[in-house]
Amino acid sequence: METLSPEPMNLLRVDFREIYARHLCRHSQLGINVGHLAALFGVWFGVYGAIYCLMRSPWAPVAMAGAYLLCVAPSLPLRVTCMVAVFLAVLVLALLRIPLLPIWAFWAYLILIPLCYRFQNWNHKVYNLEKDMTLFKQKYAKGRVLFVLLLFYEVPLLINFLVFGRKDWATSAAQAQSA
Repeated sequence: METLSPEPMNLLRVDFREIYARHLCRHSQLGINVGHLAALFGVWFGVYGAIYCLMRSPWAPVAMAGAYLLCVAPSLPLRVTCMVAVFLAVLVLALLRIPLLPIWAFWAYLILIPLCYRFQNWNHKVYNLEKDMTLFKQKYAKGRVLFVLLLFYEVPLLINFLVFGRKDWATSAAQAQSA
């Protein structure tokens, strides 16, 4: 990607190809993408599990997954939307198949969140290949808006890389060997 769209970063109109190109600057190695997706599965399992435990209704995680999918789907390619739906289905089914903890133990789900987040951060120490992000730094400046954007779109970005970005795997493998 040589140029960015002139539109400012906007949570309601996300250019998925553009944020995917940005994603590849810091996450071009296969291992970091696998690790991040596993970590995010754990984080989401903790969040969804805590809410499910407190609400005591299997419809709570189903509704959360549906609401999330409705939020991101308009900005995603159809094939990525379908794979995100599969990810969400696996997450919700895993949550519903494991025996629900007693309400007083909902904190056990919450422990997963910082543990998995730390695992995600640790991945950056192991997989530290980075490309120049100069093109993206001004439009995608660190702050609340970027944080929320990545909060919503990191799973689709990872899924796109792992399922549909096979050509990006070869590039990252070649870069790792030359580094």
